[in-house]
Amino acid sequence: MRITAATALALVLAGCGSVSPLTPPQGAKMPEAPYGAAATPSAEELLRREALAAPERSVELRRRSEERQDDPFDLPPE
Repeated sequence: MRITAATALALVLAGCGSVSPLTPPQGAKMPEAPYGAAATPSAEELLRREALAAPERSVELRRRSEERQDDPFDLPPE
């Protein structure tokens, strides 16, 4: 019984990962163009992140232990 339930659960979860292009539902249309834009952006353009939204990592990870600097805002609870 457990094997049957586990197999059924695996099949149900496998169906959740379908990948297809994003399109509006039947009878619906894409959102209107943003204020000041000449054309309505496509779904791919709406999902694309700007460079400022996902910046590259620019700090080097610490390779050795370092003493923390004093934090004047680290106050004890009242």
